[in-house]
Amino acid sequence: MTQSISQQAPAGTQRPPSVHARALITWLAIFPLVTIGFYVIEPFAGDWNPIARAFVLSIVVVPLAVYLVVPQLMRAYQAIRRHRRS
Repeated sequence: MTQSISQQAPAGTQRPPSVHARALITWLAIFPLVTIGFYVIEPFAGDWNPIARAFVLSIVVVPLAVYLVVPQLMRAYQAIRRHRRS
C-alpha cells in the first residue's frame, strides 16, 4: 500500500529543505566566499584574464562551499527548523 504525500515523516526524521531553501543556503555560502576571494587574489591576479581569475577562484570556492560552509549552514537551518517546531 502506498503512503500519501501529505503524511508526515516518522518521528525523529526530517524532511530535507525545499529547493528554494537549498538555493538560498547555497547562495549564502557562495557569495561571501567569492567576494572575499576576489579581494584575496587581486594583488597577484589583477592583470589576469577574467576567465583565468574565475577558474582559480572556483577551484578554491567550490570545495570550501561544498565541504565546509554549506553543511554548516544546513545544520544551522535544521536547528532553526527544530527550534520553531518545539
